[in-house]
Amino acid sequence: MNTCVKLGVIGIGHLGSIHASFISSLQGAAPAGIYDLDHARAHEIGARHNLAVFDSLDALLDASDAVVIATPTHSHFEIAVTALEKGKHVFVEKPVTEHVEEARSLRDIAGKRNLKIQVGHIERFNPAIVALEKFALAPRFIESHRLAQFKPRGTDVAVVLDLMIHDLDIILSLVRSPVTNIAANGVAVVTRHPDIANARIEFENGCVANVTASRISQRPMRKMRLFQQDAYLSIDFASGVTEVFRIVEPHTDAPGSTVLLGQIERGDVRRNIVYEQPEVPELNPLQYEQQLFIRAIERDTPPIVGIHDAIQALEVAEEILHRIQ
Repeated sequence: MNTCVKLGVIGIGHLGSIHASFISSLQGAAPAGIYDLDHARAHEIGARHNLAVFDSLDALLDASDAVVIATPTHSHFEIAVTALEKGKHVFVEKPVTEHVEEARSLRDIAGKRNLKIQVGHIERFNPAIVALEKFALAPRFIESHRLAQFKPRGTDVAVVLDLMIHDLDIILSLVRSPVTNIAANGVAVVTRHPDIANARIEFENGCVANVTASRISQRPMRKMRLFQQDAYLSIDFASGVTEVFRIVEPHTDAPGSTVLLGQIERGDVRRNIVYEQPEVPELNPLQYEQQLFIRAIERDTPPIVGIHDAIQALEVAEEILHRIQ
């Protein structure tokens, strides 16, 4: 691979246009250009960001080392297969494919050709999540709510694949234990797919996650709460703020940002209740995940959110949909 990765974008809708706006600013990358079935839209975005516009998918792929696929979900598999068979690394938006069998096929093709697949589970790079890297997380109960007002975009799939899959990916990355049982319910209110869904996920290590997603809510919400021994963490994805409440020994060294809330007695032992709001890094999650994709190609390392992570999240999502049906 050349030292400068030529990166193209396929699909210039709402999300694809944001991807296109960043590809000129990535270290170690150069913009190859963009392609969309809507040629007028592609030329509009190309002119806005000074990007080459290609009139065919093959032409863009021939000019690229790697591509971002930001098309509707039903087209991900076909486009990704075409890109991989042409020897191109692939960044594909979530959900990686409509069906888990397709995702497994992409994994096999990429593995045989030693190509990278990174999947756009962008909330992994939300500053509120990145701020937790220094904490030892071992959640025993997780509650998440991802609620959005209705928008036609994304309704080609169920809310489980449109919104809930963000939280499924994060929860699986935190718990790191096999799923043993899933109970779920959902209702199709506006579209032909479930627009609101709830799932209870039980893990082999005893952790339980209660996950709710809706795209017909009056007020948006993107929050997750983690409960573990001696700690409670609240994550607000919308504001990028994380709050941590912990019980610690009185002599424990605490960061300067920690606030003592009180004390609790456990027998003859007195322990402190402390509050901390971890420092949140300044970053744009989408630009950051693009940069990590380029870095994985340059260094020949696995993407932080790769095809295996996407398959796990999709397997759970499909089981939730099966339980709803």
